[in-house]
Amino acid sequence: MLRMPTRPRSLGRVLEPFRPCFTTPTFTTFVTLLAGLIAQPANRTVCGMLAGAGLAGVWHHSRAHRFFATARWHPDTVGLTVLRLIVGHLVPVDAPLTVAVDDTMFRRFGRRVYAAHWGYDGSLKVAKGNQKLSRGNTFVIAAVVVALPFLDRPIALPVLARLWRKGGPAKTVLARDLVEVIATATPGRVVHVVADGAYLCTELRRLPPNVTLTGPLRSNASLWHIHPDLDHPPRLRGRGRPRVYGTRIGTPTDLAATVPATPVAVTRYGRTTTVQVHHQRCLWRGVFGARPVRVLVIVEPGQPTLALVTTDLTTAVAAIVERYAARWAIEVAFHDAKNTTGVGEAHNRSQQAVERTVPFGLVAQSIVIIWYHLAGHHPAVVRDRRDRAPWYTTKRCPSYLDMIVKLRRVLIAAQYQAEVPRQPTHDEIRAVRLAWAQAAA
Repeated sequence: MLRMPTRPRSLGRVLEPFRPCFTTPTFTTFVTLLAGLIAQPANRTVCGMLAGAGLAGVWHHSRAHRFFATARWHPDTVGLTVLRLIVGHLVPVDAPLTVAVDDTMFRRFGRRVYAAHWGYDGSLKVAKGNQKLSRGNTFVIAAVVVALPFLDRPIALPVLARLWRKGGPAKTVLARDLVEVIATATPGRVVHVVADGAYLCTELRRLPPNVTLTGPLRSNASLWHIHPDLDHPPRLRGRGRPRVYGTRIGTPTDLAATVPATPVAVTRYGRTTTVQVHHQRCLWRGVFGARPVRVLVIVEPGQPTLALVTTDLTTAVAAIVERYAARWAIEVAFHDAKNTTGVGEAHNRSQQAVERTVPFGLVAQSIVIIWYHLAGHHPAVVRDRRDRAPWYTTKRCPSYLDMIVKLRRVLIAAQYQAEVPRQPTHDEIRAVRLAWAQAAA
């Protein structure tokens, strides 16, 4: 790969806010390894990052390994810097944040890898009827979901991650910690958390007051009407606590049978459709106790019935449905992280290195998206992609692969600036041609 003595100014402006997160030597290593991870189209190990930066044989590999294993820096500090960049550049002023929370497994090999275990791997492709089991490290990840002007779907930018291990805190506890960190770092903003059914539990019942939670409702959930005394306490009452629970509604299916449906137009997954929504303010006492929630039972022709529950009592029904649909962006981010960015390919084994390497790769992915939004987008990106892959006849928006390929080529071009007082050698010309071709691999 090419030597990287310089980096593009546009990327340098994005990386400069990370300087206080590191010591001066460690910041240099951070920038170098991040550029190497982005530039490397395959073999994204720790030494592969050095090779991507063109420093294999120049820096000793122990310098790169020390960055993850022993250097003084914390993934949360770096992640919160990414969060500030997202809030400052990608989210409108005073607009609420949508945060998707989920967990995923990064496959690992070797008996001595810290916290590696056998578990469910949703991204594993197996024959029908076989179990999706893999061995690796599971991380609980929080990502900010944003809408960018050149995309027709929301995109998720990972900001924080926690390693889950057997015998340690539950995944829901780790998710609550991530949400509380984000809520504390964004005072004055409403944070809308979306998650799958595994995170709709008592552990996330008491979140900060500026946080709402939305997710799928279990089919056997027991729902109850709100007693009138909860909304309008009587002036005079007898002994005991005021009544909270009214009559029992039953399951979401029972709610849909008793509450009339309302047609609602929603925009999801790049298209607008009209769905029938049965909407009721009620209590889910098994999880949220006496806290009122809203239940939405969504009926759509040709699709299975979906029941949602949310602690957001004010947002319009259509926005709630669209917010939950935006949760899928984190699944796309996981796919891009594993298959395009190369997160999880490192072979380190010690505790601190394992806990840091995946968050580092996720931060690199978010930085690519931020850079592309600020300095990299051009309509020619999509046109060039269609020219090279003419079977994409309906492609209108850039993918994450297009974004990282654009940044790889900018990294290559930055090495040959007009102010360099010499002509490139034949070997350098051949190297840049090879790197340009590999950038899209």
